[in-house]
Amino acid sequence: MADRLGEISKTLWASGLKRWFDLVTSLLLLIVLSPLFVVTAILVKLSSRGPVFFTQDRGGRGGVRFRLTKFRTMRGGRKPDPKELVPLDHPEITSLGRLLRRTKIDELPQLFNVVRGEMSLVGPRPTLMDQVEAYDDFRRQRLLARPGISGLAQVYGNAMVSWDERILYDIAYVRRCSFALDVHILLRTMLVVFAGEHGMTKPFAESPFAAYVAVPDGYVTVGEDS
Repeated sequence: MADRLGEISKTLWASGLKRWFDLVTSLLLLIVLSPLFVVTAILVKLSSRGPVFFTQDRGGRGGVRFRLTKFRTMRGGRKPDPKELVPLDHPEITSLGRLLRRTKIDELPQLFNVVRGEMSLVGPRPTLMDQVEAYDDFRRQRLLARPGISGLAQVYGNAMVSWDERILYDIAYVRRCSFALDVHILLRTMLVVFAGEHGMTKPFAESPFAAYVAVPDGYVTVGEDS
């Protein structure tokens, strides 16, 4: 299969309908979930010192910088390491934060990012600007789509697989983006919430999406990085 740099899904969904779905669905969710927002904000404030929300500059579509917002799940004042994966048992995650991460409630404020057009409900997770600036041409392909609240990499491994493994999933999503795939990811996101990540993890090479990405020689994948 040809592996053209910059290849991206050209479906009607990817090119227009997806944005309308994101906008309408996010506005409805913000209305329906507003009581949960209030309760969560109160609990975060009462459970540990620090702000209610965690905000951070991330790289969006095309690497454009935007401000991402989440409910804070880690101890206040902690500075993120761009190379670090943060599993649920990370010592800096608060007890409440562990629950918020496990149920994905911490991600809900990003619905405002979706409404503003900075993010999508489904897409590659937005990463730190230091990471974006270090991408080579192959890795930059994940920036061809709007970043998502959930994504292919999140429902097939998340923090349980390496960054490079997750990038392969992201590139596969960019190339195969469709209504059916987005529905699959949203449904699988709910399974992850209820069943946990352990049973959902799958190495990229063993997934059905590996057929859509030719991995370059020398690319570091799961089990090979230090």
